[in-house]
Amino acid sequence: MNARIAGVLFILLFAMGGGALLVREQQSSPNSGGAETLGQPLLKGLQASQVAAIVIREPKGAITIAKKDDRWTITERGGFPADLDKVREFVVKAIALKIGQSEPVGEKDRARLLLDAGGTAIEFLGADGKPLARLTAGRKYFKTEPENPDKANGDGRYVALPGDEKRVVVVADPLAQASVRSADWISKSGFAAEKVKTMEVRAPDGAVTGSSWRIERSGDNADWKLAGARSDEKLDISKANAASYSLSLIELADVAPADAKPEESGLDKPTVVTAATLDGLTYTLKIGKLSGDNYYASVAIAGDAKPEGKDAEERLKKINERLPRERSLAAYTLLVPKSKLEDVVRKRADLLAKKEEKKK
Repeated sequence: MNARIAGVLFILLFAMGGGALLVREQQSSPNSGGAETLGQPLLKGLQASQVAAIVIREPKGAITIAKKDDRWTITERGGFPADLDKVREFVVKAIALKIGQSEPVGEKDRARLLLDAGGTAIEFLGADGKPLARLTAGRKYFKTEPENPDKANGDGRYVALPGDEKRVVVVADPLAQASVRSADWISKSGFAAEKVKTMEVRAPDGAVTGSSWRIERSGDNADWKLAGARSDEKLDISKANAASYSLSLIELADVAPADAKPEESGLDKPTVVTAATLDGLTYTLKIGKLSGDNYYASVAIAGDAKPEGKDAEERLKKINERLPRERSLAAYTLLVPKSKLEDVVRKRADLLAKKEEKKK
């Protein structure tokens, strides 16, 4: 059996599997019309270069990923940058969708397959705002039904096209990226406060005494010192290193809606982290309430980069490349993973070496 024949048989087997899960009333129809469209492009004529926006709607919400000034942004998040790779991959996959099988579908089964208002409507728009292509993505298609369909990836997806709502099409891509969650689309790049020289954590007014602290060092390889330490207190250097190192690469989990209120996010009475670097920059990070596994936060950067040492020129180039993007984060309420800030929000007592360790 040559590769060409094997490929044809595979497509036919896939089509038979997809058809077996379709509408009971329509399965026996002699004029299903699926054979002549098998393997044809689903979204005919769609070209990546023409796509200027992607709109995804679900019953629980909507999201618009739009191209603005040669950048992809999320409209519902105040123009926050979208992940270019995710946008590109989604468009390419949409263009590559092929019809695995198509069958007539009754109204009951259309609702069951979420091809009605309960499904995911996807629209690709051109620069003039007019639709280039549209489809409704329904339930995931499985060759073998898993124990938990909601968490399983799926072998494909049931979809319907506008103007042909009474026909269901099976495609071989589960379209996992078709989500209205901003967390699935944003650029996760945060900020990097490298080579921290001094770090101060100031708890909100009314917080428990001992929640605030400050550490400092004279140089990149110098030991940390705890400001105001008593003679019987010794700083745990590893914990100080962990706290400062946490700020060297902060990635984002999500971005809050533009209308998020400070009293709801806790940023009206935040924990304030101020980190001054050896490169001449000062990062002020405000940490609000914990929401699930993420903290609400905001960040502002002051000063001009003035690195010193042998690699100063190279460091300055790298800092200046990322600094405009980092400064732009000040306009947003961010969501930072709890795991990234655990070593930062310690209480003062948790930075001290234990008595046994101190004796050793």
